[in-house]
Amino acid sequence: MTEGYRIGQLAELAGVSTRTLRYYDEIGLLCPSGYSPAGYRIYRQGEVDLLQHILFYRELDIELDDIRRMIQDPAYRKIDALERHRSRLLKRIARLDRILRTLERTIQSEEQGVPMSDKDKFSGFADALIADNEKRHGSEARQRWGDAEVDQANDRLRGKSKEDFARFEALSAEVLERLKAAMADGDPAGAEGRRCAELHRQFLEFWWDEYRPEAHWALVEMYLQDERFTAYYDKPAGKGATVFLKRCVADYLKNVLDFTP
Repeated sequence: MTEGYRIGQLAELAGVSTRTLRYYDEIGLLCPSGYSPAGYRIYRQGEVDLLQHILFYRELDIELDDIRRMIQDPAYRKIDALERHRSRLLKRIARLDRILRTLERTIQSEEQGVPMSDKDKFSGFADALIADNEKRHGSEARQRWGDAEVDQANDRLRGKSKEDFARFEALSAEVLERLKAAMADGDPAGAEGRRCAELHRQFLEFWWDEYRPEAHWALVEMYLQDERFTAYYDKPAGKGATVFLKRCVADYLKNVLDFTP
């Protein structure tokens, strides 16, 4: 490539539509390096390489806004990104392989009456939950907490059993119930408020390798900065529930764990 590709040529080369490339240009994700005298977009080597990275990210179901933030970060290094792509794709292949083996064993069990344990029936589905979390929050979590922290959390999740997930679902519901009770009581330092904060700690310990009061406080502060997390608590427990949860946690950290937020 000496003079560059026109938009149709690059679209054919990469297996995407010209509409996609025009949209990437509109949102500032992938802009042509210039235009021909006739007004055609021209893409040169830098844009070709960048498009490859974008398509790697899209294969991992990462949203376009998140991709743009990552590739425009001054600390972005292509080789590091390629290594991460490779690692995540290998994990996806392994996850799909485990789910496929589970499906094959299930078919065999149904057709031939081969016994299959309850644990085997759910093999690979923790990976599906991890993949969904990565799609929804992965890039944001990795930017906030770092790859190592997120990867460790995912590894812990893979080790959870069906019973663990059932307990977690029950715990999640109980946190909301205790939060509503604490709000009705009106005292974040009361018995219901303390119980709510303790249950919230247990909720976090399901995901964390090590509980740290400062991390607990940072997380509840983040809840108020992100409407998705605010809605998670406010919608079922009532308007202002996230603020009240923060007050419960503040009291718990200070008066139970002797940690001043």
